[in-house]
Amino acid sequence: MTSDSSAADAFERAHAEGAEPGTVRPGGRTARVREAVLRAAGDVLAEKGFAGLDLAEVAQRAEVGKTTVYRRWGSTTGLVADLLAEMAESSVARTETGSLLGDLRANAHLVRRTLTDARQGALFKAMIAAATCDARTADALHAFYATRIGEWAPCVEQAIRRGEVPEGTDPHEVIRAVSAPLYYRLVASGDPLDEASAERAAVAAEAAARAGAYTR
Repeated sequence: MTSDSSAADAFERAHAEGAEPGTVRPGGRTARVREAVLRAAGDVLAEKGFAGLDLAEVAQRAEVGKTTVYRRWGSTTGLVADLLAEMAESSVARTETGSLLGDLRANAHLVRRTLTDARQGALFKAMIAAATCDARTADALHAFYATRIGEWAPCVEQAIRRGEVPEGTDPHEVIRAVSAPLYYRLVASGDPLDEASAERAAVAAEAAARAGAYTR
């Protein structure tokens, strides 16, 4: 197990200044500690779900001291919130194809690949389940999706300028319409998340946007 006293001291100083657990963005060695802990937390969530997430086990897997994890994140919900923030920060940037349909297809297939990934799909299921019973996790999950929708919204704004969809179209609603049926398959219906379902989601959202369904 690695020595982490300097990392723990850095985290302790940050929280002594009033920062809430899971909100500090450290640099240097403490950044490497954060990366290791969040990777371990994601592994445990994917394997065991939120109910099986234990800070001591995360610390052991990350090869850091338990005190560092407790000082830095404070609770399992703090850890999940920071994991979601890190996932939003590191998510794949949007694709620009020159047409709204092409952009929405890229978005739909990216979402599908993420949700069908053995680790990522299980991770999202665990965090969505946790968000239904914990307010802080729910806030973190909402922030994650707001970040991702905001990342892709300019595709619709460009489509408005090109005249593909009506003025007043709500870009965020169009992007939500693409991913919503895919998440429904993941957590509700259990229907296959195949390429055809991603294609239908993109085509349906684009057609509805052209028809003015998402105008404010």
